[in-house]
Amino acid sequence: MTGRRHTGSAKSAVGAVLASGLLLLAFTSCTAAPPPPGTTTQAATAAPSEPAPVATAADPAVEATARSVEAALRKLVAANSKPDREAVRSALAVAGIPEANIEVSVSRTPTGLDVDAMEAAALTGRTCVMGQIRDGGVVVTQLPVLASGKCFVGDAR
Repeated sequence: MTGRRHTGSAKSAVGAVLASGLLLLAFTSCTAAPPPPGTTTQAATAAPSEPAPVATAADPAVEATARSVEAALRKLVAANSKPDREAVRSALAVAGIPEANIEVSVSRTPTGLDVDAMEAAALTGRTCVMGQIRDGGVVVTQLPVLASGKCFVGDAR
């Protein structure tokens, strides 16, 4: 009985072809082909579950809160570029933000080190005025309230 002997190079070639085929399959199976011209996709025609927000004039209460948060945090950072949690909370309360509407992130890590940045939030209606202190600077922005009615995820408030 005579048989063919496969050499190492033949096995290598078969392995390379199989590997190439698997790579091709992996890359192409994760992408969808574009739809033919003139057709629409379901995502493009599906109605959104909630209406898109309508551009309206800024809420004066939210704008006033944003100015108060920014002024309070800038004043605090001018005196101490790395204030602790209670100093941030106190500065916002002195600025007129109700205690119940203030949320402040932790100022120390579980190992006792200072955090790189602190976050503070002032809940105003359905808006969270978020302030961040990082490297002695202050940035303030506005975000929607979470479904929980709070500005922060979790329980460290």
